[in-house]
Amino acid sequence: MLTERKARSFLDPKILARLSSLPLIARRPMLGQVSGRHVSPHRGASVEFAEYRKYVPGDDLRRLDWRAFGRSDRFYIKEFEADTNLRLYLIVDTSGSMDFGSVGCSKLEYARRLGAALAYLAVQQGDSVGLTCIADKKVQNLPARRNPAHLTVLFDQMEQAKCQGPTRLDELLHELAETTRQRSLMVILSDFFLDAEQWRGCFEHLRFRKHDVAAFHLLDPEEIDFNFQRPTRFLDMEGGPAIFVEPSEIAQRYQRAVGEYLEAIRRIALETGVDYHRVSIDRSHESVLTDFLVARNRGSGRR
Repeated sequence: MLTERKARSFLDPKILARLSSLPLIARRPMLGQVSGRHVSPHRGASVEFAEYRKYVPGDDLRRLDWRAFGRSDRFYIKEFEADTNLRLYLIVDTSGSMDFGSVGCSKLEYARRLGAALAYLAVQQGDSVGLTCIADKKVQNLPARRNPAHLTVLFDQMEQAKCQGPTRLDELLHELAETTRQRSLMVILSDFFLDAEQWRGCFEHLRFRKHDVAAFHLLDPEEIDFNFQRPTRFLDMEGGPAIFVEPSEIAQRYQRAVGEYLEAIRRIALETGVDYHRVSIDRSHESVLTDFLVARNRGSGRR
């Protein structure tokens, strides 16, 4: 299935082979152009029963439920779920802070691993994939396509993405909510370094437009644990001023502030119906994706 021959640091064929047994399932009905494995808001042909409705002249007589007629002396039509394909949009934050990493890879590199694997799985099952990278005033956008050759272009763009400047992810999410007319699975890969309440409006906007939203909140262990022992000069990777501090004097306040921030993000995601995953980038990305895919399959109750 992989049409890609160029070696990519963020792709592991063995991991992709293991993940291929787990389908990527949308949590909300999707609108596609071809048959697929995802629930559609329309009725159609499928093995999944949806509901009964009363017969009206012109209905296909082959769909009459004669057992229901025998019980009620009334004609009922059996309706089934229609299955369709999915549009997956990968939204990758490439602001300056995503270049940080203390465990052998940066947050951006980890985002590449997650995004590339999801793109491969989606195309493998006949779905289309698009990519948007955002930082400062620069937006790189790749429309969704479903042919395997499209993966090469997507991987190239993902590989060329560079971290720079402050984040404009909140503005982009509002823009995508308005311009992406077809229901899609929006997968956001970011460290979400903005005030927590700013994300509420973004998530609500996407959900109002009937998109299925999944957020991977990428964090480095040092950002959470703050295990610095010596006086340290901290640089703002998104262009702000540097500060020189004694870690022991601010450690408790820092950890309290980070804890409150993370809890606020988690609560907002829960309240807005976002599939939220907080990820420490020292964890295997295969494990993260396995948990993500298994939870979606369990929640869908289908295939």
